[in-house]
Amino acid sequence: MELSQFYQDLLPALNKGVIMSIALIIPSALGGVCIGIAAGSLRTYGPKFIRKLCDGYAAVFRGTPLVIQLFVLYYGLPNLGIYFSPYGAAVTGFMLCSGAYQSEYVRGALLSIKRGQYWGAQALGFSSFQTVFWIIIPQAMRRALHGCGNEIIYLIKYSSLAYIVTCMELTGEGNTIATEYFRFTEVFMMVGLYYLVLVSCAMLILKKVEQWLHVPGFGHQES
Repeated sequence: MELSQFYQDLLPALNKGVIMSIALIIPSALGGVCIGIAAGSLRTYGPKFIRKLCDGYAAVFRGTPLVIQLFVLYYGLPNLGIYFSPYGAAVTGFMLCSGAYQSEYVRGALLSIKRGQYWGAQALGFSSFQTVFWIIIPQAMRRALHGCGNEIIYLIKYSSLAYIVTCMELTGEGNTIATEYFRFTEVFMMVGLYYLVLVSCAMLILKKVEQWLHVPGFGHQES
């Protein structure tokens, strides 16, 4: 009877958890990419003070564990009068951490674009912002796509840390069921399968985006 009840409770709980995981992953991935583009561009072309500020942001969030960042956001900031909901703390932490890594991929891609294109656009009357936004970034993002896509894959997996700030996503729901029935092997094998499906779907989407952004003669496109 207990085994039957376990299987009746398992899938609904995991399905509820995966919906929350997706609700965490999508805004975190989009926000992380936007932050990464902005911070990477400022680290490359911004004024010296802004470059140093963005370098410091990237150093802090790349150099400290994500779990510590989540603890500070959810448990530490209330001491300063700043309060986040569990969902808000998780999404904010994921965006800031992902954006720091994305900024490094974007910065590297921007530096790979020949400087002559920048000066050529300036000679044609483009402002610095127009040059970077309309000419440099579109080319650089094609080169940064693989790194940024890889970071999104990591984001899917480290979204499992949300439950430590009481945001009950897939891992949190699985842990609750496993603790209740003491069936950790079965539960976490299923949780792992769910994450494998999520990652596989993300890889297919990223592959489609890569094909959509491909320009003949720009980079290598496999048949």
